[in-house]
Amino acid sequence: MRRTAILLALVALLATAAPALAQAVTGWKEIGSDRARPLDESQGLATVVRSSGTTIRYTGVGTIPAGLASRGWNHVGDPGSAKGWYVEPYQRDDRGAKLFRVQAPDGSWAEYQHALESWEANNNSFAAVTPDARWLVAGEWGTMDRLLVHPMPGAAFPDASKNLPYASAVRLDHPVRDVQGCDFVSATRLLCASDDPEGSLFGTTKPLLQVDLAGPLSGSDVTGHVTSLGQLPLRSTCGGNFEVEGIDFDERDGTLRVIVMSPSVCIAFDSKTYRFQRS
Repeated sequence: MRRTAILLALVALLATAAPALAQAVTGWKEIGSDRARPLDESQGLATVVRSSGTTIRYTGVGTIPAGLASRGWNHVGDPGSAKGWYVEPYQRDDRGAKLFRVQAPDGSWAEYQHALESWEANNNSFAAVTPDARWLVAGEWGTMDRLLVHPMPGAAFPDASKNLPYASAVRLDHPVRDVQGCDFVSATRLLCASDDPEGSLFGTTKPLLQVDLAGPLSGSDVTGHVTSLGQLPLRSTCGGNFEVEGIDFDERDGTLRVIVMSPSVCIAFDSKTYRFQRS
């Protein structure tokens, strides 16, 4: 009798745990994970491919250069990279300019500022670079029906002394909420990590979103068709609120990486960068 009770208890426990263990995103198979440090691996990541070698760079509060922080840029978002170019997005607490810190393929750095449009939110959550390194897609926080497009600083807009202009928008056919990062997987497709805590837009919280563009970016507005691929992994030894962060697609081997930070009690030791490949 006692053995039966124990078995029933185990079945009930597994049934409770099953949703977390069974989480999957459509079209992508989870192949592993790596610990994400909260200080310097908690905001985003990008694969930088150069002739000198390939690196995966992370961002977090601990990676913000002291010189930028002292000038008010106290938040770094999810970085992006293409053709050896690397860009980090920064924001301020006021309505001041956004900043993109850019490293050229030769290793040199430059800072590009973008003065906010009157209708533009001051959030600078991510930077996604088109595969040809001609355009930079940036994102705002909250519920949005657009992604912002700039000429790629350095590659297509070389003069860092001038204001980096707003060029166009990706007009989304479905609103998105709290997008923390996007990356191009082709010239006409982005994958985006949403930290949506409500779940009312797509029927699930914390979804991986796919945005299919009507055509490659060219400086004019383009429509983006949004599809939810399902909830990202939310697994921790602690209960509480997870935070989905940045995303990266490694074009070399097709690996998709997404950062998910664990609830605050466990954030230091079981936050993860999950790895996926196409299923």
